[in-house]
Amino acid sequence: MSVLSAKNITIQFGGLTAVDQFNLNLERHELVGLIGPNGAGKTTIFNMLTGVYVPTKGEITLNGESIIKKSTHEIVKLGASRTFQNIRLFKDLTAIENVKIAYHNFIDYNLIQGMFRTKKFWTEEKKAQDKCMKLLDIFNMGGYANTLAKNLPYGQQRRLEIARALASEPKVLMLDEPAAGMNPNETAELMETIHFIREKFDITILLIEHDMKLVMGICERIVVVDYGKTIAEGTPDKIKNNPEVIRAYLGD
Repeated sequence: MSVLSAKNITIQFGGLTAVDQFNLNLERHELVGLIGPNGAGKTTIFNMLTGVYVPTKGEITLNGESIIKKSTHEIVKLGASRTFQNIRLFKDLTAIENVKIAYHNFIDYNLIQGMFRTKKFWTEEKKAQDKCMKLLDIFNMGGYANTLAKNLPYGQQRRLEIARALASEPKVLMLDEPAAGMNPNETAELMETIHFIREKFDITILLIEHDMKLVMGICERIVVVDYGKTIAEGTPDKIKNNPEVIRAYLGD
């Protein structure tokens, strides 16, 4: 059974069909790239897979359960998490606070215990603090734990967003242009990090990326969309030599 499956999903905005009959099956532990020219519909697909948009037609299942019309937080609980093309951190909170917010589903104390700072409250807060510090350490950000997100360098903000997504303990992690704005050294480090987190957390990863060196270097399978439709799917070697893909990116 696929971890995440989309069957013939279509979405229309007024008279515009942004995504048309898109299909995707993600198996456990896969690392898959979703690519295409600007405006091809990639982020719109992500938004449907994570509940931001509801498809006009089609079906999406996560671990065998339909997620059509489920709220975004329900989808996160079922095991899908994402980052965004434009960084969306709580900029006036610290790095550790940003990660702890995503961990809230696993914190087990009630309102009264929180108000009166009971032993249960402190035990759960210590567990959350330790868990989130370990995530920051994975991204070499332990030293930034108490730094406001808005004061972090751009590359560190990107890493923090991925760490926050991992705090919800997803089965599927979706990364929307994780290398955007990074220099070549940061991108190379990111490639290693993506491989590492897939192995360490045993998760499936789907990513959108315009950096073809990154995509071709780490993805086992690539899906190419153009004008909202799938035009190719296969291994990196197959994709980079596909005439339809070359035409979509470079024109006739």
